[in-house]
Amino acid sequence: MTRRAHNSNPPKPLRAALTTTVGIIMAIAATVGTSCVREPDLHLYATGQIELQFLLPDLELDRYWNYDDVAGYRWRDEWYYGWDDDDRELSGEVEYTYPSVFKLRRYYTGEVAMGPHLSMVPHTVEGYSHRTGYTWGFWDALVWNEVFTPDGIQSIVIDEAADYSEVTASTNQSLHPSRYQAPQYVRAFYEPEALFSAYRQAIDVDRDQAGGAWDLGWRDRYTVIPMQLQPLTYIYLTQVILYNNHGRVTGIDGRCDLSGMARSTSVNSGIAGSDPITIYYNARMKKNLNKGGRQADIIGGKLMSFGLCGHNGHTTPGRSAVADEVHHYMDVTMMFSNGMDSTLVFDVTKQVRNHYRGGVITVELDIDTVPIPRRSGGSGFDAVVEEFQDGGTHEIEM
Repeated sequence: MTRRAHNSNPPKPLRAALTTTVGIIMAIAATVGTSCVREPDLHLYATGQIELQFLLPDLELDRYWNYDDVAGYRWRDEWYYGWDDDDRELSGEVEYTYPSVFKLRRYYTGEVAMGPHLSMVPHTVEGYSHRTGYTWGFWDALVWNEVFTPDGIQSIVIDEAADYSEVTASTNQSLHPSRYQAPQYVRAFYEPEALFSAYRQAIDVDRDQAGGAWDLGWRDRYTVIPMQLQPLTYIYLTQVILYNNHGRVTGIDGRCDLSGMARSTSVNSGIAGSDPITIYYNARMKKNLNKGGRQADIIGGKLMSFGLCGHNGHTTPGRSAVADEVHHYMDVTMMFSNGMDSTLVFDVTKQVRNHYRGGVITVELDIDTVPIPRRSGGSGFDAVVEEFQDGGTHEIEM
């Protein structure tokens, strides 16, 4: 017996009728759905949602300046100059102040983690987080703080490479002469403002966002990426303690210089450049202060610096890891009671190296050992002598 094959296709007239009927039903359903039911926003997941969170470091100086070989270091115990309202008006707060506005650069590297930056998307962010969509692939993110100054003029210059490979921060020369140990430049440089940055590489924006959090407001998943900010500039507090002054030194010219500090730094890595400069900064003289039970006049000031050349002071593990080959000199021009002035230069190399991420730099000077100049040395910055002479510039070995 031969089984007749079953024909599953309906006759042509019936098939045509069914087709027409189905088409009418689908059209009616589409019309009803469009007019009566509100559809949710369509997400085709063409991008992945990433939220960058900017984390501030703990920069309270009591803890930040706790160097490896000094247990329980308390900088205030050796800082005799103090910090009053006049100092704040001249140089700002003695400690770090935290920023709240940032520049963000998002770099796309395609399918290659930590590859060349193929494109860049800039943002200005107010606050400590930023969320947006990222194209599938790998991304790097760089953030640094916006610089605000009371007069609207900043010393820091931000240079972004044309190929997006690196961002560099540097400072420019001032109009003040570079008085000592800076033969490459005839003028001292302004101190940079406080600068922080964070750099995160190889952010993998995957099509599978199952591991992210769910945001009902965005109706999408997002992934949180923390970015730990680090300081790129370091605070140095300098003081010259004058014993037995008795009115011989009446004041200073309002400035001090510290030589051998880095001119620039990489905003990406935080490693300072290899070009040493002299930094000019404001200073004041206070009279009749108490230094451990002894009366003294003190010349003090605060400067900000990119730190030691070739170092990232924030990540340097300890003083034994410092490989600084540059000498550091601090100079100050003192006014004497006879109307003359003289510039004294102090070798503070060891102290600066020991304080590779900032700290207190102290010079103690017995004025009985300093002869009163009989002619002004304010313009004689071309020589440094080991023995005191009338006027000129004097080098004091510490």
